[in-house]
Amino acid sequence: MTTPTRPAGRALGFPQTGPAPELIESGFALENADASFLHRGLNLADIAHVLDLRRREIVPEAAARELLALLVEVTDVAADDFPYDPSHGEPYNSREHYFVSRIGDVAGWLHAGRPRREAARVALRLHLRRQLTELVEESVEFARGAVTTAENHAATFLPDQTYLQQAQPSTFGHYLLSFVYPAVRDARRLLDELDWVDSSPGGAGCVNGTRLLDDRGPVAAALGFRGVIPHTRDAMWQVDGLVHILATAASLLSNFSKLAEDLEIFSSSEFDFVDLADAYTRSSILMPQKRNPYALSIIRGANGVVIGRLTGFLAVTKSPSARSDNLIFAYGEVPRALDLSLRITRLTSGVVRTLKVNPTRMREELDRGYTQATDLAEHLVQRLGVDYRTAYVVVGNTVRAASRAGIPGGQITGAMIDEAAVAHTGRSWGLAGEDLSGVLDPVSIVASRGAEGGAAPAAVADMVSRLRLDLDELAQDAASRTAGFDRSEEQLLATAREVVG
Repeated sequence: MTTPTRPAGRALGFPQTGPAPELIESGFALENADASFLHRGLNLADIAHVLDLRRREIVPEAAARELLALLVEVTDVAADDFPYDPSHGEPYNSREHYFVSRIGDVAGWLHAGRPRREAARVALRLHLRRQLTELVEESVEFARGAVTTAENHAATFLPDQTYLQQAQPSTFGHYLLSFVYPAVRDARRLLDELDWVDSSPGGAGCVNGTRLLDDRGPVAAALGFRGVIPHTRDAMWQVDGLVHILATAASLLSNFSKLAEDLEIFSSSEFDFVDLADAYTRSSILMPQKRNPYALSIIRGANGVVIGRLTGFLAVTKSPSARSDNLIFAYGEVPRALDLSLRITRLTSGVVRTLKVNPTRMREELDRGYTQATDLAEHLVQRLGVDYRTAYVVVGNTVRAASRAGIPGGQITGAMIDEAAVAHTGRSWGLAGEDLSGVLDPVSIVASRGAEGGAAPAAVADMVSRLRLDLDELAQDAASRTAGFDRSEEQLLATAREVVG
């Protein structure tokens, strides 16, 4: 029986020539541009791997010490100062080239039972977990500032809007809290995603593990991971958590973008509800009267950028399983998206913290408009027992007549309602001479919204109190996780230094 042979013509084994210039420029250069995100994590991953090889007596003691000494040394070298060179390949290969130039083939022990992608996967997670806790902390800072501003304006009356149309009487404080709750939810999501990030792919090998490692726990523990990713092939190629991270970052910035768009309208001369601090604006070079809300444009534009990165990454991840393109671009795109999200969260915090509110203008518009209409219709339902649809039509026609006559909502009379009732139902409702001031007063309307989540000052105060407790809990959780990362990494380096002597 003869053994089948592969047809001649297809070369196997690693390449025998250097990379093409076009490949260096289009591929390796792009990957090396992401080296700064992976640099520290690659160092830590390498140290943990060598220590584990030493623990299992796979690497000779002298080689382990020599290699650890070099790794400890480069840990103190900034990414920008390390000789990453696209002509030698992607960042891992650049490191290998440098290590071989320093200690020769001893550097090859780094590859025992571990492909390059494992080191990069570990490094990405080490970087992302710190970005996530930092973004949670910055989200908390935004929320705390917004809560304080909301508390200060719990009695600043505002004609709240939908579709840029006046809707109902409210307060600026109640309005602002509507942006705090989404930020809190996104912060919680970020911590949930941190649980995904905080699992180790170490020891997964290529797809099915490695014969050199029968316990993946020590590497995970040395790097401060909470545990290991259960399935080795999944550990090497999973990207769903990265999609979730990008989606939450896009959601967080989308919330800020909505606020920024509102504030851009509110800060216009036509509204004059709020005024941005000078530090968050930019002058016009041509028009001396202009002070543009530049910070708001940055917030809105950045949201679009992060949405684009989410969409682009989803397009990349649709490839078949176990393909490098799933993660080659993730090493740069995901950290950059989170870095931009951090910057924008800080910017939004500053805008809200320094925002100047104009209660007089808000109240003028409230008194000029017809935001009382819904309460008036509900009052008629309770007072007369008419169905809401009929009350809605009568009040709507009353408002239309009042607006044409230049009569504001607060001055609508019972006689005006009777006239509209006669036109719609054929009979008077007997409201002429009735005092409707309590029904039409915006202050009274807001005071009546005392149910949970309502705009009444007491309801706002209750939300403020609860939010502060939630925010303290989120901040403590994020700080505790960061402190744990610090302890693990410091202990790992201390162990390596002790071995080196």
